[in-house]
Amino acid sequence: MLPSILSLLGLLLFALEANAIAIQPISRQTCQSTGTHCPPGTLVVSTTSKHASHKTIQSAINSLPDDESPQTILILEGTYTEQVNITRSGPVTLLGQTTSPKDASRNRVRINWAAGNRDNTGGIDNVFFSVMVVAPTLEASLTGTGPTGYPVPADTPFGNKDFRVYNVDFDNTWAEYSDGPAHALSLSRANGGFYHCGFYSYQDTVYIGKLGNAYFYESILAGQTDFLYGFGTAWIQSSALQLRGCGGGITAWKGTNTTIPNKYGAYIVDSSVRAANASIAADIKGACALGRPWNSQHRSIFARSYEDGSVDPRGYIDWVVDGVSRFEEGVTLMAEYRVHGPGVNETARVEGGVTSVLGQEEWEMYSTPQKVFGDTEWIDWEVVKEN
Repeated sequence: MLPSILSLLGLLLFALEANAIAIQPISRQTCQSTGTHCPPGTLVVSTTSKHASHKTIQSAINSLPDDESPQTILILEGTYTEQVNITRSGPVTLLGQTTSPKDASRNRVRINWAAGNRDNTGGIDNVFFSVMVVAPTLEASLTGTGPTGYPVPADTPFGNKDFRVYNVDFDNTWAEYSDGPAHALSLSRANGGFYHCGFYSYQDTVYIGKLGNAYFYESILAGQTDFLYGFGTAWIQSSALQLRGCGGGITAWKGTNTTIPNKYGAYIVDSSVRAANASIAADIKGACALGRPWNSQHRSIFARSYEDGSVDPRGYIDWVVDGVSRFEEGVTLMAEYRVHGPGVNETARVEGGVTSVLGQEEWEMYSTPQKVFGDTEWIDWEVVKEN
């Protein structure tokens, strides 16, 4: 009797330990490809499989306990037409079913939603049109209007401390051109890691709100107008920025987080900036700006990245509203560091007057996610080490 009890206790302790740490790469990939060796308690979502516990992703999320325990949801192959909302503060991991876990272009799970904001009065907030929102409260996720955005109260709680997604595409199918803000992702007051994921829209594809921290690894981010924007911090590593057209700039950062002194901004590192396809490349040759300042505190850096001929020879551009420039010398940082490719024109960069070319010493203070975010325990470094 005693050995049996001890064995049972051992199994329980093993299960608790397995659920208290990050999923190991091998077991995660096995879970994604075969549905086996998943963390204990993993929920399965499918619109067709009789073995699934939920038919929608949101219903699976709503069923999670309101505590700090790590929870995993496996999403089986298919297209899910729904909006997803994450308010839980405990760790949540979404796994997309795939046999190619290191290739975002072959993802088999897609979340679609068709919604865009045509309201120019500020009466309707952009967040209501997002495919996925990660934020502790609705108020925390509001984008607001103008260069300062919505004044989120300082006592608003922080949301999810460790949200992770693997091999899932988020596609806002509102229009096949810029037709108002149409988020694929909205993340505020939360830590989010996205690995081999895809984000598709045309205008304002990815919004990182106040106190939002987002890490993208080997992912695809596609858009046309200001498709990376926000107040928070985004590190985009070894990813593909796909230009589906040109309008405004790629980045339109507002800055800042307002309440913590981290190095907020958008960092595009060891990545590529290219026309989305060959047919559009000729139409946008030399027309896509790297960014424009939504306010004077804009900060974004393209580092060690490839830029194709779609990039505006000036690099970044100013944003002038009612005759007033939003670029402020010594405050606005729109920069490049060791970029390469046909989109690089050093003479035009200088003549444009707003693009900074950083040297090694200037880049050093921003050169790692640790230096930018501070705390990086929520990033899955095992995925990075695999490559």
